[in-house]
Amino acid sequence: MTQPSSPSPTATYRLQLQPDFPFAAAERAVPYLAALGVSHLHLSPVLEAVPGSSHGYDVTCHAAVRAELGGEEGLRALAATARAHGLGLVVDIVPNHMAVPVPLSLNGPLWEVLRDGPTSPYARWFDIDWDGGHEGRLLLPVLEGRIGDELPRFRVEGRVLHYGEQVFPLRPGTERLPLERLLGAQWYRLGWWRLARTELNYRRFFTISELIGVRVEDAEVFDATHRTVLRLVREGVVDGLRIDHPDGLVDPGGYLARLRAGTKGCWTVVEKILTGAERLPDGWACAGTTGYDALRHIDGLFVCPQGAGRLFSHYRDFVTPLADEGGDWEETVRRAAYEVVEHDLAAEVERLVRTAARIAQRVPRPGDHAPWALRQAVRELLVRLPVYRPYAGDTNDAARAAADATMLGGAAERARATFRVPEEAGAVDLVHDLALGRFAPGGDGAAGHGGPAADHGAVDGDVAGFAARFAQTASALHAKSVEDTAFYRYPVLLSACEVGGDPGEPALGPGTFHEHCTRIQRDWPESGTVLSTHDTKRSADVRARIAVLSECPDRWRDVLAAVTEARDVADGALPVDPMAAWTAWQTAFGLGTSDADGPGAEGAAVGDRGERLTPAVLKAVREAGLRTTWTEQDAVYEERVAEFVRSGPGGPAADQLAALEAELAPFVRANVLGATLLHLTVPGVPDLYQGTEQEYAALVDPDNRRPPRFAAELLAELDGGAAPTGPSAEKLWLTASALRLRRAHPEWFGAAASYEPLAVEGPAAEHCVAFVRAGRVVTAVTRLSLRLRETGGWWDTVLRLPPGGEWREVLTGRALAGGSAVGLDGLLADWPVALLVRD
Repeated sequence: MTQPSSPSPTATYRLQLQPDFPFAAAERAVPYLAALGVSHLHLSPVLEAVPGSSHGYDVTCHAAVRAELGGEEGLRALAATARAHGLGLVVDIVPNHMAVPVPLSLNGPLWEVLRDGPTSPYARWFDIDWDGGHEGRLLLPVLEGRIGDELPRFRVEGRVLHYGEQVFPLRPGTERLPLERLLGAQWYRLGWWRLARTELNYRRFFTISELIGVRVEDAEVFDATHRTVLRLVREGVVDGLRIDHPDGLVDPGGYLARLRAGTKGCWTVVEKILTGAERLPDGWACAGTTGYDALRHIDGLFVCPQGAGRLFSHYRDFVTPLADEGGDWEETVRRAAYEVVEHDLAAEVERLVRTAARIAQRVPRPGDHAPWALRQAVRELLVRLPVYRPYAGDTNDAARAAADATMLGGAAERARATFRVPEEAGAVDLVHDLALGRFAPGGDGAAGHGGPAADHGAVDGDVAGFAARFAQTASALHAKSVEDTAFYRYPVLLSACEVGGDPGEPALGPGTFHEHCTRIQRDWPESGTVLSTHDTKRSADVRARIAVLSECPDRWRDVLAAVTEARDVADGALPVDPMAAWTAWQTAFGLGTSDADGPGAEGAAVGDRGERLTPAVLKAVREAGLRTTWTEQDAVYEERVAEFVRSGPGGPAADQLAALEAELAPFVRANVLGATLLHLTVPGVPDLYQGTEQEYAALVDPDNRRPPRFAAELLAELDGGAAPTGPSAEKLWLTASALRLRRAHPEWFGAAASYEPLAVEGPAAEHCVAFVRAGRVVTAVTRLSLRLRETGGWWDTVLRLPPGGEWREVLTGRALAGGSAVGLDGLLADWPVALLVRD
């Protein structure tokens, strides 16, 4: 943990900037957000991006603030208004990549590289393998068809080459060549878009060829790409930073150290996804993660482990999936990983194979590894990594490096078993050593068996390059195979299929939760926490609704059977595969049929419900990749799915979910309010996504990236004494109460505070999670409330308050004596949560 140089936020509020919601719109929301109780606005990327971008992660120029949002003048005006209301600014930055835009001239540095090649001063900016085929040229896979078929669409005008809407710079002196010679004379090779999968020779963001990797490990590149952001920090316009995708960087720890030096240690969090028991490297110069680890531990509390197991049985009966197509979580992940590493990331694997082969050829002792053996070794090691990427070479965290080395060693042992000839499995040993960055070329470096002496400088450079790119590829593989494939093939409980989640183990108990919170308070007390983001596949409230199904799996089975039977007998009903049907109906239940506030304009959550469900379900079946994909779409199948959603879950047939929704409403309420209060009071800095202070039902992007709607009038009514009535009012009042408490008393929640679990005693103790912060604030929430009711309620279960003084319950005003044993049947009678303050 690194302590920031200025006070950390008490809470941040994420605003997704876009042309329809620019700086001026954010500025108008400042008075409301200040009244809500946050301390900082959290802005999506603000630098120049592809025109019309709804997210800003496709940066085109690091030197300027995005004109479509209002430019630097607009950003400064927003900062000034925020400051006048006591708020600061946290900005999201994107160090890993830049856009390959249309037109390419929007990215000035890339344009110059395309024109001047590897001698361009900007060539060092981009992670390009100039020796990766294509005769020393950069592959641009932008053509709609094979180049021979596309030749008639090219035309030369002056010093540029036109192709449709795309424009390319011409290498000086080639303007007058015949077209085919001209194309071959450029520093780039124009190719069919399908070549990207196997032939690409630049690092990209995951599998997105429109985003090219930037080499911020180079000090000159770091300075050039961060100059504007660092200036805004120095001048007090920006107070904190969120770092997008640090796993894509060569050396995340080194990058953060350099960033800390440039910002004088402003509050910084990193979008690092942790899996299982994985820990953030101790040496990283940041406050912690953006908070997906908190999401996992909060969500898991509201999943019933026994019910989740029974729900899986019903899912298996309904869908009848093969083990590796959704029938078994681990098998599903493994198959998805093989598909991604062999298909989607083929170009990245080949770059690793070329590097390993080059090392093997230069150093005789580890030589004689066939390319196919190296390829198999790379793949088999990658698919066996349980984390996004290893940090075995991190010299600032010896314990983490040792643990990752052990992990790689275990993966290597299993990878060797995939070779039929044991001697050929030696390729695994080479790849394993290279991944660790520990390869030593031939001891004293003497040439073996008459071969030439090894070029140690070149070998060392290749070894370092291999280790970095192996880690980068591992990150892309995990994201694409787990988040973007397996999550969609294993839709048993969709609320568990979330960033940082574990669908194979969706439930977590209070003990695990408390262990996590205790460790965060000790090690990373100013880390971020989130429940909903621009990247979550479902908003927190949608997940809270779906989680209730783990408490009533038989009821869900019966409802699904009823709606399925009704559709089977309906006139003109089109059949659809059962996995898509299961996904669609559960998504519809999560979205809800009531007047829940969703993103966008008033009434959007109701009026266009089917229009929101259809793209979400189509995205699910494409990501699953079992019957259709993004690049090989089955139009007939997709139309069947779309029609199924429009006439079923997204249409009148969804009325059959209304009875279940009404029946489960009290338990959904408990989940929503429970998760909300935990998020706002556990160790860390809570980040609220736009609109989530009230009931907020959103699906995967772009549904969750629409301009927000705020609740200024409702908040004013509540502040005026109106009773909070209904889900949105209750959530808003709870949120404002907790946020204002954090802002008024940061010492109760920050790095100097403490976290202590509180014992709950009685027959229903497992249904309450309680803790005290700094001896001054008590949080108590109800979990698994449906099962609680089925077992007779709280009975004589009590929560013993810490001794000393009188405690006041913030939501009801009730006073309670310190040290008393408070019956939960009374404490949690009106609200399923309690927030108490010691006066």
